[in-house]
Amino acid sequence: MPPVSKKAILAALEQAYPDAGPELHFTNPYETLVATILSAQCTDKQVNKVTPAVFARWPDATAMAGASLDELFPLVKSCGFRTKASNIIAACRQIVEKHGGQVPDTLEALTALPGVGRKTANVVLANAFGVPAFAVDTHVFRVSNRLGLVDAETVEEAEQQLMKCTPKSDWCRAHHWLIWHGRRVCKAQRPLCGECPLASLCRYNRLLQRDAEAAERVNRSTHRPTPKGTAAEG
Repeated sequence: MPPVSKKAILAALEQAYPDAGPELHFTNPYETLVATILSAQCTDKQVNKVTPAVFARWPDATAMAGASLDELFPLVKSCGFRTKASNIIAACRQIVEKHGGQVPDTLEALTALPGVGRKTANVVLANAFGVPAFAVDTHVFRVSNRLGLVDAETVEEAEQQLMKCTPKSDWCRAHHWLIWHGRRVCKAQRPLCGECPLASLCRYNRLLQRDAEAAERVNRSTHRPTPKGTAAEG
């Protein structure tokens, strides 16, 4: 099976999803940070349902720093664990204490905030500040491995490999291409390979086809008709 150019895969993704972008709703770095923390293990659609009320009541980090857990959690309960609300408040208090109420724009400072890992920090950097960053979530990790863009066992490995094979100017856009492909076609349990615009380039699909062809050859060889005149005598 000859290798496929990673450049060709990226070009096909761009062609398939030219309008790909954030599906979380936010207008500034503070809203980006809060929405991204809430989106962990939760759909963007659900996050978008709760954030308008949250942002109306606490419009910036300074306001959120004064919130109590009992006030915030009921509004975001549908997005998951109580620790999310706790981390949002704690992160905003740290932003007020150490960054003058403004969400920091460096990976080091963002990952020092409570509840903010590398993926969340990269989402904020790329989408709120326009800093080249390649955020790797479960969709990006799964799809990039299946397509053959990376051969990684951890999200950290995937991030490093994706940054190497993707032009830096496309890091943020490629992140969204992969997410859209993962949500719409390359689903975790039932990938829609028959509908996939990248099927001919995809390592996963090409391996499936190769295995199916090999199985068919074996099936044909084990079910050949017995030539006449060679049947065993009774």
